[in-house]
Amino acid sequence: MDKVADQYEAFPYPARDPADEKTRLIQGSPSNIVEIDHFLFGGQRDWSQPFRALVAGGGTGDALIQMAQVLTSAGKQYEITYLDLSSSSRKIAEERAKVRGLTGIRFVTGSLLDAPDLGPFDYIDCCGVLHHLPDPDVGFGALRGALAETGGMGIMVYAPYGRSGVYPLQDGFNAVFGHLAPNDKLAAAKKLFEKIPADHPFRANQRVGDHNNSDAGFYDLLLHSQDRAFSVPELYGALDRAGLELVSFLEPALYDLSRLCDVPTGMGVRQAQTAAEQLRGTMKVHVCYVAPAGSDTQPATGRKMTAVPHLGDTPVAKIADGITRGAQPTLKLGGEKIKLDLPREVAPLIAGVNGRRTLAEIANASGMDQILFGALWKKVEREFGSWGKLHYSRLYR
Repeated sequence: MDKVADQYEAFPYPARDPADEKTRLIQGSPSNIVEIDHFLFGGQRDWSQPFRALVAGGGTGDALIQMAQVLTSAGKQYEITYLDLSSSSRKIAEERAKVRGLTGIRFVTGSLLDAPDLGPFDYIDCCGVLHHLPDPDVGFGALRGALAETGGMGIMVYAPYGRSGVYPLQDGFNAVFGHLAPNDKLAAAKKLFEKIPADHPFRANQRVGDHNNSDAGFYDLLLHSQDRAFSVPELYGALDRAGLELVSFLEPALYDLSRLCDVPTGMGVRQAQTAAEQLRGTMKVHVCYVAPAGSDTQPATGRKMTAVPHLGDTPVAKIADGITRGAQPTLKLGGEKIKLDLPREVAPLIAGVNGRRTLAEIANASGMDQILFGALWKKVEREFGSWGKLHYSRLYR
């Protein structure tokens, strides 16, 4: 792990300026509180109870700051433990929290493998770390050991096909420059990078761009000394060995083979998801929520009229207006444009979503009877929910 530790001391990742916390909040997945409730607590978590979370491999603090700020703004009690091996990254994360005046955070410098000594946790966030361990299985097992039996995890690991061209460059750069100190390695690799042919698979891959954003991004993408990707079956295998089970991918429709073709009779879920990944060929990461094996944790649905729907950053008024006029909303996901199929009648339902109203309140405001509302809402849930845009949580109630 010495080269990995040296990398993140020299180039804390992702590159962040704590002063920017005065003007923006970086948001993403996992570590989205509403998503966490939706996937791991049925959208019905009792937020009057304290929330205990671990950010395993916290880097410069994106997940930590997002969770702490959202919970602080919502007036909820929490304790978030930040764990990372890089003191340089920790310093940036601490300063970002200080700029925002966030409390309830415990900072720990150490390995992800220390997690069981810090738990148990209601939620563990591990984004972009497991694929950098010398033995990812040990990492998965350590996180399972830190997880409460009623809790769950949000993880992100690299996927192979959307990262085409990355690994040949990593291998080549490390073969010729791996003996150099991080700053010298970066300088040499950036010079050589200019000579990479225009038809190299990496040049043709428009889905990766971290190398253009910062020195830390270039190093993390193309010079990392310990990096692997997980195909769908490889991810399932790691979860199985750790005593974990998949609750859902963030965008389940991407893994739904039936949206691409007829599913062969007798094909299992894992086989179908594997084929979907292979046929799309565009996924560069897998973001998913997982829980202890046997917990039967299920994502929330709109079956309960007390559920509170959220449409995230979706401009509900604009979309509702477009649907009323017969236009269909288009989502942009990982370079793909997804056109939704929704009838005009759902427009007032979408317009009624504000993250605070229950489905019962939205139904009452629409003037629809419960049967019609239920039928229409199923269409909204299928179209937005399957693409990771609709979640349920009573966080703001």
